[in-house]
Amino acid sequence: MIYDIPLRTAGVLAGLFLLLVSLPGIVLPGPVRGALAKLPRSKVAGIVLLTLAFIWSFWLLATMEMGEFSGFRRPLMIALPIGYALTLWFVDEFLAVRALGILFLLAAEPLLEAAFLRYEPSRLLVTVFAYILIVIGLFWVTMPYLLRDHIASASRSIGVWISLNALALLYGATILFFALTQY
Repeated sequence: MIYDIPLRTAGVLAGLFLLLVSLPGIVLPGPVRGALAKLPRSKVAGIVLLTLAFIWSFWLLATMEMGEFSGFRRPLMIALPIGYALTLWFVDEFLAVRALGILFLLAAEPLLEAAFLRYEPSRLLVTVFAYILIVIGLFWVTMPYLLRDHIASASRSIGVWISLNALALLYGATILFFALTQY
């Protein structure tokens, strides 16, 4: 196991993340929709998100048990910063989306690991959220223009926007409730 996070902590983090992401979309739908529409092509957001993904990946590479592949640690620890720098240099289009997808993929693993071998049926709330992060992350890394399309679809009307944010808020509150009462 790479992370030693209890299911309660993973549930609280997942629930708070969903609450913090969806609540501004309900309270201030206009400004949030406008800011979110600029995210896919934002160079600053791309650099910040990719730097976070690089730091997280480098930490994982430096600390995790690699077993029979431990001989690859040193070359990978050299290749990762080079890949980071080359990505910043050559990938201008949708860098923020790709980096967000990488962060979603990195964030899914601790959630799945926390729910592993747990018997509470409510653990599936965290597991489903982790698999949603994985699917969305894979699509955004490989086809980053989809985030632009997702934002356009979600913000085509105020009713759709509020409904999607309310659904995310409800799901986050449910995960948080079970994390605080059952895990």
